[in-house]
Amino acid sequence: MATPDHIALTLARHGLRHTPMRRAVLAVLFSKSFALSSNDIEQALEADTDRITLYRTLRTFEQKGVIHRVLDSSDVIRFAACAATCTEQAHADDHVHFKCSVCQHTYCLNQVAIPVVQLPGGFQATHRDYLMSGVCQQCHTQ
Repeated sequence: MATPDHIALTLARHGLRHTPMRRAVLAVLFSKSFALSSNDIEQALEADTDRITLYRTLRTFEQKGVIHRVLDSSDVIRFAACAATCTEQAHADDHVHFKCSVCQHTYCLNQVAIPVVQLPGGFQATHRDYLMSGVCQQCHTQ
């Protein structure tokens, strides 16, 4: 669970104003150990949350390096908090993502780097995603 200080520090580090929506969205994202869809985030917020403001907040957070998109085997875009070292210009989130086939949550495995892939001549990668699937730690122990 994120403290108000952690949320305030994150917003300040990225030069963002401290609005109620921004604080609420960060509190939701920091409270989970797995990536969340915009719908998941909206459901966790107050019932009268303005959807447009939520989408703008997510877009701003992504542009500023506060959150990153997490791709999984579904067509749903999910978001997770970035590493503290991420900025608008540089992301340090080249890590493996893991989708659990039991709970359907997608986790950031920050400690597992994406392996180096040697591309054939003429190919140039601009973005890297690496998804593994199986059973997560929590579901495995149940």
